[in-house]
Amino acid sequence: MTQSIHPELESVTQRIIKRSKDTRAAYLEVVEQNRPDGPARAKLSAGNQAHAYAACALHDKQKLVGASWPNIGIVTAYNDMLSAHAPYAAYPEMIKQAARENGATAQVAGGVPAMCDGVTQGKDGMELSLFSRDVIAMSAAISLSHDTFDGALYLGICDKIVPGLVIGALQFGHLPAIFVPAGPMPSGLPNKEKIRIRQLYAEGKIGRDELLKAEMESYHSAGTCTFYGTANSNQMLMEIMGLHLPGAAFINPGTPLRDAVNKATVKRMSEITALGDNYLPIAKVVDEKSVVNAIVGLMATGGSTNHALHIPAIARAAGILVNWDDFDAISKITPLLSKVYPNGPMDVNHFHAAGGMSLIIKELLDNGLLHDDVTTIMGQGLRAHTQEPILVDGEAVWRDGPEKSADTEIVGTCETPFNPDGGMTVLDGPLGRGVIKTSAVKLEHQIVTAPARVFEHQDDLIAAFKNDELNKDVVVVVRHQGPSANGMPELHKLTPSLGVLQDKGFKVALVTDGRMSGASGKVPAAIHLSPEAAKGGPLSKVQDGDVITLDATTGRLDIDVDPSIFNARTPPIYAPNNKPIGFGRDLFGAFRRATLSAEEGASSFNA
Repeated sequence: MTQSIHPELESVTQRIIKRSKDTRAAYLEVVEQNRPDGPARAKLSAGNQAHAYAACALHDKQKLVGASWPNIGIVTAYNDMLSAHAPYAAYPEMIKQAARENGATAQVAGGVPAMCDGVTQGKDGMELSLFSRDVIAMSAAISLSHDTFDGALYLGICDKIVPGLVIGALQFGHLPAIFVPAGPMPSGLPNKEKIRIRQLYAEGKIGRDELLKAEMESYHSAGTCTFYGTANSNQMLMEIMGLHLPGAAFINPGTPLRDAVNKATVKRMSEITALGDNYLPIAKVVDEKSVVNAIVGLMATGGSTNHALHIPAIARAAGILVNWDDFDAISKITPLLSKVYPNGPMDVNHFHAAGGMSLIIKELLDNGLLHDDVTTIMGQGLRAHTQEPILVDGEAVWRDGPEKSADTEIVGTCETPFNPDGGMTVLDGPLGRGVIKTSAVKLEHQIVTAPARVFEHQDDLIAAFKNDELNKDVVVVVRHQGPSANGMPELHKLTPSLGVLQDKGFKVALVTDGRMSGASGKVPAAIHLSPEAAKGGPLSKVQDGDVITLDATTGRLDIDVDPSIFNARTPPIYAPNNKPIGFGRDLFGAFRRATLSAEEGASSFNA
């Protein structure tokens, strides 16, 4: 039974509601102005409609023209080179057939790009990654701009795709929206072995062939990568915000249960458009309390640090203003309930089998750490998402989820958590403001004091490591990696090298205005430092040898330099990308110039 809400959680929620009063009201006013009255296509002229339905199957065309059936838009991130999105190839036809069976029609409204940080890691293409979220949001909006749809299904999984789709969907806040996952690939090479192989390669002890063999055994089939990075954190968010059907997140692709849940999703969409009695627009689902629930879920599961960017951006798109103080306050009261790689050796398939999202949601609700009084796509409170689907005669049927964990080494309880807090802390001090993920960092590594070694590019750090220049206690500073400088690429490429130094017994930390990864691991990393160096932030004044202290236990990031001396320093000349640099990056100059701060979501538009 749900306990009364935790007083600190209620305090944070009320603070967000108060802070967002005007922006939320303005957003809801626009939603109300666009509230549908009958089928969306009824507003179109005969010529508009003819263009919209010209390529439809005859049966669908007849229903679109002559009936009041809802028309469902499909916005898809399908491509066949990324394992997570490859299963979506078959989804449109499945959705269209399921729609017909439930008194609706469906059309592919449009596609959005889907790039993979795993493919672009450490490469020039990574500088397009974060801004791809904004492109996806705009692409989703263009997909729905034909105004012929009564609801939309969003097919997306990975890092920037889901946040971008949510932002785009919220621009059409008057439409119902359901997110349709494809599920994780089956488990491959154990994660501890993968880490071992990567570090051996970083040390030059094995060759590229052995590394590639291990990587291909890890990422081996269709489906989402199985570690708990940003992609799977996205699926957790959609579940805990009520934008998935209950239990939909972590069912493997190509299974009968996956297919049955997908069909049930189409059925549910056909029931919640404005043409029926259960109208549920996304603007009603995504509110201040559901955003707070998203932050709680992030902390309770040890989710991706990228969501310190994505949740503020998603919230802002709904007129809701959150900041890192909200994250920090919620982290302090939220116990860590799951131990999934990189926070532990097991992957999301093991997490799902041990109890998964239904058990996590139940545990948090039962301890007053989630708002139950929200509206999900089921038209109920969040308690509906403590259920999970099973297959009965080929159809998905929901039952209560497990009462307790099947493996307490993977899913814990509020009474016996893996950590008493959520493992994400705000860092503040004379070097700026950032975040650190501590859920995978051992306590003895959470305080590091050491001289700085400053780098302007991650490749320079790798070169210094290979030249044995970093075999000492060191705080590596990698700056000019923020959104205004180069699009804020992930620096996950640095993890094996820094891990080797730590394993040798050195005190090691990373300080950067860039991103680390949804797979941030055992080395303490102060990331997303704001204001960023490219905008004159204090990181631009750090010099080699400056003694820096990163203290994740107190939330401090300090530098042992007299403030008057530090402030008088002239930063080295930073030459921004003001001449052609190629690889598509020249198209994003306006994005770099317009981007908000990391704490505001690093969006290139003020949604």
